[in-house]
Order: sequence, then C-alpha cells, then structure tokens
Amino acid sequence: MGFKVAVVGATGNVGREMLSILAERAFPADEVVPLASRKSVGVDVSYGDRILKVKALDHCDFSDVDICLMSSGSAVSKEWSPRIGAQGAVVIDNSSCWRMDPDVPLIVPEVNADAVAGFRKKGIIANPNCSTAQLVVALKPLHDRAKISRVVVATYQSVSGAGKDAMDELFSQTKAVFTASEIENTKFPKRIAFNLIPQIDVFMEDGFTKEEWKMVAETKKILDPKIKLVATCVRVPVFIGHSEAVNIEFERPISADEARAILHNAPGCLVIDRHEPGGYVTPHECVGDDATYISRIREDPTVENGLVLWCVSDNLRKGAALNAVQIAECLIERKLISAKQKAA
Repeated sequence: MGFKVAVVGATGNVGREMLSILAERAFPADEVVPLASRKSVGVDVSYGDRILKVKALDHCDFSDVDICLMSSGSAVSKEWSPRIGAQGAVVIDNSSCWRMDPDVPLIVPEVNADAVAGFRKKGIIANPNCSTAQLVVALKPLHDRAKISRVVVATYQSVSGAGKDAMDELFSQTKAVFTASEIENTKFPKRIAFNLIPQIDVFMEDGFTKEEWKMVAETKKILDPKIKLVATCVRVPVFIGHSEAVNIEFERPISADEARAILHNAPGCLVIDRHEPGGYVTPHECVGDDATYISRIREDPTVENGLVLWCVSDNLRKGAALNAVQIAECLIERKLISAKQKAA
C-alpha cells in the first residue's frame, strides 16, 4: 500500500518543485494532494504527466495523510504544522519556523540521517535554509576526515530564494534597463538587476543579517556545535542557483588532493575541478540537478590546515524541495513510518 502525501504551498516555486521531484523519483505515493490558500483553489499544478487541482488547506482532513510537505512560510507552518502532526501525519517543513526547536530534527540526509528518528516528539521535521543545505553536504565528509574548527563563507544567492515575486522583479528590472524604462524596487531594498545586494533577510542587533545567523546556527545543529562559522550573504542577479566561496580551517592536516578524493566519493557531492578556463561549475549549469557541485579546491597558505573551495547547487532542489523528499524517503527506508489504512 502506497502513501498519501499532501503538499502545502503547491502553487509556489518550491511547492511545484516538490510535486515534480515526487514524480521524478517515483515516490511510493498512491495519492498526492496539492494544497494552498483559498485564493488558489482550482489552480492546475503538474505532477509528472498528470494535472492536479489545488485544494484549500483549511478544508483538508489530514487524518489519512501520511506525509505533509510544507512550503508556505513560517506563519502558516506555525499554525498548521502542529495541527497536522497531531492528526498523525509527519510534517516536513521548509520554513524557518521549527529549525531551531530542540524537539524538531533539522535534517540533511547525506549529513545527519540518524537524527530523523527524533520526529516523534512533535511529528515535525525541519528542512534547513537553502544556503546551509549545500554547505553542510560539502563540509560533512571533510569534517569526518580532519575535523573542522572554523569556516568563513560568502554566499552568492539567486533571487529564487526570495520567491516568485523576486524572480519577476529581476526580470522586469533587467528589461527596464534595456528599454530605458523606470526601474521599480518592491521585493528588494535596492535594484537587483546588474547589481549585488549584501543583505538577505533583516538585520540583527550585532550587524549580521538573519540569513547569516541561520547559516551559523543551523550548521552547528546539523553538523557540530563546536564549529565556528561566520557568513556574509549576498543576493545576486541570478534566477536559480546559489554559490558559495568557502574557507575552512581544520584541526588536522588535509591536502587539496585528499579533499578532492574524499568529496569525489561523498554522497550528494559532484567534483568538477580542472585547473583551466571553465574547469568549474557555475550556478547556471547546476539548475535542475540534484548534486552539490564543488570546484576550485585548493590549500589556503594563510592558515595552518586550511582549504578553500567553491560550491554551487540548485537552491529550489537540494536547498528545498529535493531535501524534503529525501527526508520522506529516509523515513520510509528506515521503516520509521508506514502507510495508514485508507477508507475504501
């Protein structure tokens, strides 16, 4: 008997990607129910070669739902995830709402799959921030080999991380530049077309942004609380695909060649690292792929036991939708859940 899966936020970028990935990976679902707010009821969404009609979240009975993939923002998740979990469905939430709750596991399957069993406390599993997800996939195998003490990361994050409106704004502003039309900012504090914005999310009292804080806190929770990490997060005029320049300090020696070999064999990683023009991966090239691509691996001569690398990933996939589906697959593979008996 297959599972019944609900996708909340099915009309958004990530929700649509969740539906696509469920179909791509032949997830063992007998029924998939796309949900959203009342204003989206009746909207068509694709699930493989099928077209599904979106239903209203607040009219859904979750008593026979096995897994709920939640991608509707923190406010919706705060209200609905506990209610859905109380009806026996496992909620896999893509928002920031539950990530730092000590009773909610924060999971990247390639990194800390064993922690998934902790979902029973609240019936909720959290997906990390998109920039954190790709980072820890790259860090985990290196940490196992030489133990990371400190990370300095600068991110170059695409506008899709801020939603469909942000993608529309980049498109309209780019068009306005070429037609000499007025450029309007609504989603971002400054123009994003042909520009960079060194602010993602709100500023905190210490001068860091909330996005930067998320990377620190989530990496510690997922990988190791002893790792020191500092981040600078930048929004760039790219539609899909996050990039990161990562400086890593280790407790034990590790060479670039060793790191390259380790990452080559690591789950979720794909190394493209040729010392020639174009011998690396850009965000444009990672779109639609599942892997975290790693390039430019080299030793840092300014610190003892230091490496520098470049990594890119499709933020809508590994940073959100794919990771959520992989968590659901992990629950099934480990026999932590079973399909509910459905009414005839």
